[in-house]
Amino acid sequence: MIVCCGEALIDMIPSKDSAGNLALRPVSGGAIFNTAIGLGRLEVKTAMFTGLSDDLFGRQLVDDLRHSNVATDLAVRSSRPTTLAFVELVDGKASYSFYDENTAGRMIQSDDLPEMPAQVNAFYFGGISLCAEPACLTYAALAEQVHKNSVLMLDPNIRPGFIQDELAYRALLRKMISFADIIKVSDEDLEWIIPEELSESERVEKLCQHRSDRNNPLVIVTLGEKGVNAYLSQGKKITIEANKVDVVDTVGAGDTFNAGLLESLFKSGVLTKAALKVAADKDIEKALRRGAEVAAVTITRVGANPPWLSEL
Repeated sequence: MIVCCGEALIDMIPSKDSAGNLALRPVSGGAIFNTAIGLGRLEVKTAMFTGLSDDLFGRQLVDDLRHSNVATDLAVRSSRPTTLAFVELVDGKASYSFYDENTAGRMIQSDDLPEMPAQVNAFYFGGISLCAEPACLTYAALAEQVHKNSVLMLDPNIRPGFIQDELAYRALLRKMISFADIIKVSDEDLEWIIPEELSESERVEKLCQHRSDRNNPLVIVTLGEKGVNAYLSQGKKITIEANKVDVVDTVGAGDTFNAGLLESLFKSGVLTKAALKVAADKDIEKALRRGAEVAAVTITRVGANPPWLSEL
C-alpha cells in the first residue's frame, strides 16, 4: 500500500458558460490528491491522509477519491471549509491564488494522526501542505514516525506565493529531505531551494548535504519538455526524454509523473527500504519511463486527469 499525505482541495477552473461569459468550474485537485487518484487508477492499493471538510466540496473530494479507488478512512473529517485554489491559465501553464485560512486541510493537528496500517510500502509527502501550520508540523511528525520502516517520497512542488514564513518553510523542508528515500523536484523547484549559481548536479549534491545518514536518496529532476534527470545513490545519472505529445495544459503533470513512477517501483517489487537501496538501474529507468508515459497522457487533456490503467 501507498499512503499519500497532503492536500485535497478544489481548483476553481476558468471556463465559459453557454452565453460566453466567464464561469468557474469546481474541480477536485491538489498535488497530493492528484498523485493519489493517479495511483488508484493504476490499480495500486492507495489511501490518503488529509483533512477533509463535511461541506459540499469535501463531499465532492471524497466521492472522487473513492471513484478512483483511493481509500479515505485515514482522512480527518471536520466542519471547517475546503481549501479553494483559483486557477489562471496562460499558454497552458497554471498560476494559483489560494484561500486556505482555517480550512479542514490546513488545521489538522498531530493529535489527529490515525494509526497507520501495518503494511505500508511507501508514504508520499509534498505540496502546499508543507507550507502552513499546523498541517505542515503534523505531516513532518508523521514523516519522522514512519521513515525508518517505509519508503518516503517527497515532492515539494513549491508555490512561492503560498509560503508565508520562508525561513520556517526552508527549515521544515530540510527536515523532510533528511527523511526521504526519493526526492522529486522540478528544475524550477531545485533553483528555488538552492538559489546559488550552480550546475544542476551541484545543486542536487547540495540538496542532500544535510542528511545525517550519509545515504543519498534517489533525486529526480523534471525538466518539462526536456525530459527527466535522475541522480542515483551510487553517483550514477539516468536521463529520460519526454514523450512527444500535443500539450493541452500542464496541470497535474508532475503529480501524475509521481504516480507512474511509484506504480512501477511498487509493481517491480523495489518499493521497500531494503530493495530500493540495491535496485537495479533498469528498474529505476523503467519507473522513470512509466512516469513520463503517464504524465504525457495527462497533458493531452484539460486539467489533472490521470489515465486509468486500461488507457495505457
